[in-house]
Amino acid sequence: MSESLHIRPYLRLSGLEPLVVRPDTNFVNVGERTNVTGSKKFARLVRENKYEEALSVARQQVENGAQVLDVNMDDALLDGVLAMTTFLNLVQSEPDIAKIPVMIDSSKFEIIEAGLKCVQGKCIVNSISMKEGEAKFIEQAIICQSYGASVIVMAFDEKGQADTKDRKVEICHRAYKILTEQVGYDPQDIIFDPNIFAVATGLEEHNNYGVDFIEATREIKQLMPLTKVSGGVSNLSFSFRGNDHVREAMHSVFLFHAIKAGMDMGIVNAGQLVVYDEIEPGLRELCEDVILNRNNDNNEATEKLIAFAETIKAKGKENIKDESWREASVEERLKHSLVNGITDYIDTDTEEARLKYPKPLDVIEGPLMDGMNVVGDLFGSGKMFLPQVVKSARVMKKSVAVLTPYIEAEKEKRKQAHLAAGTENVEGAGAAKVLLATVKGDVHDIGKNIVGVVLGCNGYDIIDLGVMVPADKILDTAEKEKVDIVGLSGLITPSLDEMVHVAHEMKRRNMKQPLLIGGATTSRMHTAVKIAPQYDNGVLHILDASRSVTAVSTLLSKEKKTLLKKTHQEYDDLRTQFLNKNKKELIPYSEAVITKEYFDWKKYQPVKPAVDGVKVLKGYDLATIARYIDWGPFFIAWEMPGHYPEVLTDKIFGAEATKLYNDAQKLVQTIVDEKWFSADGVIGFWPAATNNADTITLQTDKGEVKLESLRQQLKKAVGQPSYSLADFICPAELGSDYMGSFAVTIQGAKKYIDKFAAEHDDYNKILVQVLADRFVEAFAECLHEKVRKEYWGYEKNEALSNEQLIKEEYNGIRPAPGYPACPDHTEKLKLFDLLDAVNNIDIELTESLAMNPPASVCGWYFAHPNSHYFGLGKIAKDQLEDYAKRKGMSIEEAEKWMRPVLE
Repeated sequence: MSESLHIRPYLRLSGLEPLVVRPDTNFVNVGERTNVTGSKKFARLVRENKYEEALSVARQQVENGAQVLDVNMDDALLDGVLAMTTFLNLVQSEPDIAKIPVMIDSSKFEIIEAGLKCVQGKCIVNSISMKEGEAKFIEQAIICQSYGASVIVMAFDEKGQADTKDRKVEICHRAYKILTEQVGYDPQDIIFDPNIFAVATGLEEHNNYGVDFIEATREIKQLMPLTKVSGGVSNLSFSFRGNDHVREAMHSVFLFHAIKAGMDMGIVNAGQLVVYDEIEPGLRELCEDVILNRNNDNNEATEKLIAFAETIKAKGKENIKDESWREASVEERLKHSLVNGITDYIDTDTEEARLKYPKPLDVIEGPLMDGMNVVGDLFGSGKMFLPQVVKSARVMKKSVAVLTPYIEAEKEKRKQAHLAAGTENVEGAGAAKVLLATVKGDVHDIGKNIVGVVLGCNGYDIIDLGVMVPADKILDTAEKEKVDIVGLSGLITPSLDEMVHVAHEMKRRNMKQPLLIGGATTSRMHTAVKIAPQYDNGVLHILDASRSVTAVSTLLSKEKKTLLKKTHQEYDDLRTQFLNKNKKELIPYSEAVITKEYFDWKKYQPVKPAVDGVKVLKGYDLATIARYIDWGPFFIAWEMPGHYPEVLTDKIFGAEATKLYNDAQKLVQTIVDEKWFSADGVIGFWPAATNNADTITLQTDKGEVKLESLRQQLKKAVGQPSYSLADFICPAELGSDYMGSFAVTIQGAKKYIDKFAAEHDDYNKILVQVLADRFVEAFAECLHEKVRKEYWGYEKNEALSNEQLIKEEYNGIRPAPGYPACPDHTEKLKLFDLLDAVNNIDIELTESLAMNPPASVCGWYFAHPNSHYFGLGKIAKDQLEDYAKRKGMSIEEAEKWMRPVLE
């Protein structure tokens, strides 16, 4: 019972893996593209009954970092109950999707209830309310509770929205008592929005709205301490829309008081949220008078704030260039530069501080760390976002670079003094050290670099060993440098095995440092099941950069034992869950081949590619490629959830997202104008046929080349095929066909990445890395269009917008080895040999078959109009044995490469 009570205050959700929303949890990213009202592609696939293809939309959301999957089937042309049931049942059979919790989203409760019957784990229902009365509210809440779901409760009753403090508390307390006493909901599963309304409207009845919310929040938290309080903060300043300076000050003042009263979360333009203490005193007092309804008889405070706002408006953009902060002390100027990412005066201010303080190290340990502590606090509370933190790191590094020669000179002076005196020179231990490395065989390091920057901003000494680092080098360095924590990163699936090996070696060496695991291919479940059992002194999976600070600081504090014990128990539970879970039924491989996807090949007329064999494209026009950039993943790389372009106007992320986007656009123009990158590609096309099973044979000028495909074995509903990529090529006995492949790369990025690193400019360093990835993906998209219309020519009249291209509204697919439809990386060896990619465009494969340069993409071209993407899922031993035999591999070698998909 005591353990149960101990864990109750956290909201706990789950798919196949748990999601625990703790007090230190930042925003939870909800993938919204599996929503027929928000995604045209998803809606089209559902309407056309192509649910297997619709799963690819869900999978992409998970791969892009969604922590909860929102599913909505509210469409007048759909049978919502049938659509929700069909799709969620398919989702549950795909472990790579079903690992995250589902949000069942509908305005129709019958659709919600249908969804509740399908999902496993603990989901979220969106939403129920009291606006139709208590009976309906209780009925719906009981149904949700019976399925173990958390609920979003809209704060309405039969009379409408609450506008006074008493009404807010009354409705929330009434809903709380109903949910907890009659329905049996845990308090922590309830989030109240007591309604933030606009103040300073000129109507006296609106003047107390700010006070009403703040006081209602205080009372709600006293009455119901485990519930959460949220609100749309931007509503407060609606009267001043268009005047960001005043709105930001109002939001900051409001949050200062509301958070003290107990507000937990809120929708606010936090990207430009000013620090409360840095608001001009006059404006701050005016805002407090209005928000707290002080000195406001006859709207006096309102009129004063409106008059002040007019003066700001009249100045236009002059306000942005306000440099009155330059008149403050050097300590305050350094803090201001760090918080706002300003490098213009950092050299001058650092030198002034150096002359003021006894030792140059005092400047780092004093005003610089004071400023970075503010940055860390703002980031931890969700009031600063990753791009801002990286800019702050740039300021910090430039300042430290100014001080470093003086620090080294002092060290040498002390060393010489000790030598002359014959005494021992003992330097202080310094900051805690964190070693970071991308494991052997993997070249991807954007995420690792971001984690390094964020930890560096929080005062940790980062030792970054780079990419493709062997286990011995990682561990030798860790022991030599006496690091406090080791962090491993990886993107491709073979990296998972290398992480297991590193953990095993740490145990063999009797090392004591905690081990952090991160990267796109990693998961909490894999860490618990495969990595943690190899090492006894602490293994933690880190979801993203924002979680790294909390994890590291806890591991270096007296709370370390508590965290490791708790994590150990959680991972034990995950392993038990993994071992005891009901495995999805697989059909025999022979049956899967028979239930393949069939087409009327006799009516199919393949188009002969215009290009015969291999074609090399060197120095492809960068300006052309730039027009194909998909900006969605760009913002995901910077840990900004949401979709492009909506993210640019998001109430929380919009301001900072727009700054980031503008910086990226300027850099794209520079990259194009000054030819920073070189875009090189190679494509090839060959006659192709299948054996009516899973082998595709290409006729090349070097003879036959056999490509081996894998087939789904999950037992499905009657009539649902078991997909394989080989299904999209005509069987030899039924006619002729063609197939293609491609490889593209962006060369030249490393030069500028190294340049910005040398200049202590992490912001532009990471920006170049992310843009290189965006350019190569855009190149793949651009080239695929060129293939369809010209080089192959099977869709000569295609005319699609960039948005339609991003949504893949074209015929044909380009699956990549190592991805869901063809997860075996070793087929990449055949692709590279067919295209002679190493010699033609200078891409190399590592021993784990990652491509180098990292900004490289390769894949296959299929032209059949009904070809589509899918996820393989798990396969059984009979297919593994057949696949190994077809490839001429030993079972052990095949298991090594196929481990993630083995049953």
